[in-house]
Amino acid sequence: MALDGAFLYAVKSELMPLIGGRVEKIHQPSREEIIISIRTRSGSKKLYISANAGSARAHITENSVDNPQTPPMFCMLLRKRLGSGKLIDIRQDGLERILFLDFECVNELGDVVTVTLACEIMGRCSNLIIISDEGKVIDSIKRVDEEMSRERMVLPGMKYTLPPRDDRLNFLTAEPDEIVSRLRSIDPKELSKALIRIFEGISPILAREWTFFAGRGVHLESDTIGGDQLDRLLFTIKRTREQLLNGECCFSAVSDKEGQLKDFSFVRLSQFGTLMYTKELGSASELLDYFYAERDRAARTKQRANDLFKLLMNLTDRTSRRIAAQREELDACADKEYAKLCGDLISANMYRIRKGDSSAVVENFYDENCPQVTIKLDVRKTPAQNAQHYYNEYKKSVTAEEKLAVQIKKGEEELQYLVSVFDSLTRAGSENDIIQLRLELREQGYVRYAGGKAKPPKALPPVEYKSSDGFTILVGRNNKQNDQLSLKFAEKSDIWLHTQLITGSHVLILTDGEMPPDKTIEEAAVIAAVNSSGRNSGLVPVDYCLAKFVKKPAGAKPGKVIFTNYKTAFVKPDSELEQSLRV
Repeated sequence: MALDGAFLYAVKSELMPLIGGRVEKIHQPSREEIIISIRTRSGSKKLYISANAGSARAHITENSVDNPQTPPMFCMLLRKRLGSGKLIDIRQDGLERILFLDFECVNELGDVVTVTLACEIMGRCSNLIIISDEGKVIDSIKRVDEEMSRERMVLPGMKYTLPPRDDRLNFLTAEPDEIVSRLRSIDPKELSKALIRIFEGISPILAREWTFFAGRGVHLESDTIGGDQLDRLLFTIKRTREQLLNGECCFSAVSDKEGQLKDFSFVRLSQFGTLMYTKELGSASELLDYFYAERDRAARTKQRANDLFKLLMNLTDRTSRRIAAQREELDACADKEYAKLCGDLISANMYRIRKGDSSAVVENFYDENCPQVTIKLDVRKTPAQNAQHYYNEYKKSVTAEEKLAVQIKKGEEELQYLVSVFDSLTRAGSENDIIQLRLELREQGYVRYAGGKAKPPKALPPVEYKSSDGFTILVGRNNKQNDQLSLKFAEKSDIWLHTQLITGSHVLILTDGEMPPDKTIEEAAVIAAVNSSGRNSGLVPVDYCLAKFVKKPAGAKPGKVIFTNYKTAFVKPDSELEQSLRV
């Protein structure tokens, strides 16, 4: 994933209408981010520039960002040098990943000078540099001294120099003969890697797209490509050139089937086939805004989810160990009848036993063969006290057996509840979902209240789907919402669905009093299967019944219900169908 020079060319084309506008405001939300508000005839636009190694970019943004109360020193310097300045030009040297923004400003002496802002979008070497009209560095958002780089230092007062540059072709101007000549003489031989070596400003995803089109999915070598394959390669390069020069780009972001964004480009991507989902957006700025905002949101969600995953793993492990220990105690109670037998036999043979005896050999008259039984005795106790000891052991075992059975049942229900929360967490798609799960655990006493006056965000509504027959299908996001959906929101004639014997979300078909077709029920069953822990299984049983037959046991954990008068459908989880039905 990279914002290559060709994509930056598309961004530059979008920024050109800013020329002639004046700097209105300058903010620095974080150490490596700058936002410059430029007032133009068509309104004020926010130019976002980032020098962050993992998300370096420059584009117009519509997102709102919180700013620190005290602006950093670099922000103050920008305000001093560019304040009320007029943007007079935007330059890019070929397809290098550098944008030069030239501002006409007034210095401290009242003279009109040109100050240039160099936006270097170069991965970990990204930087934002203020350059005077004499070509000297005024300052940079990242200062580079000799210890960091001996080849190119960036320090105040030094003359600005361009980064080292290889001898590569610009595909916007290169001739076909020149391209073929380079291909024949370069290593590596793999075509996509060779294209990256001979062209400046193209990313691996664009090189792979060109190769995919040329070979129609077949592996190609740079020194052997010819005939129709070479013609298709030159054709797709020419077509990309025309799209970029004429402003006819197709800005696409690709994500995997779990919804994680993977890459983006300014051309329509075909190389992934059905392995990836493609989302097209209207402009380069809109794409970058969407891609990085979603990626940052996903990173924050993942971090929050990881914390909750660890908590649930600890709770589950602790509960499992407690149940195992209780089961061992329950197994030990199986000897309670022997303790009662010992007490009875000692009582019946009291005359034969003396204080100080370590054991007693007596006949077990409860057995028709009357076998002899050896009973251990406490030498410090009388026969009556020994008999009472065995009776007490019997009573304790009976009481423990009753209580342990209840505790084990509660522990199993608790474990099942924690597994259901864990399953909901694996399907959480937003920070709000994770916050609601944490609030649910806090209400159940698993998480302490950390204090604070801020109100938690309002819970999102149930996930909504629309069946092929037009029926609305709702899916709960967590156990609390499952209860609300099934027990409060549902009408008696609605159809309720849930996977059989495995954790999952409650699913509800809104029927408005009419019986939905079998296809709708089948689609709802597929949705229930995908929104469960059995989503990766081959075949999943899904129970369904009228909502009026769904009840909640007294004192049950959130999400726990009982239901009757149900039928079972066996369906195969289909994520693509589930996504296509989502509203």
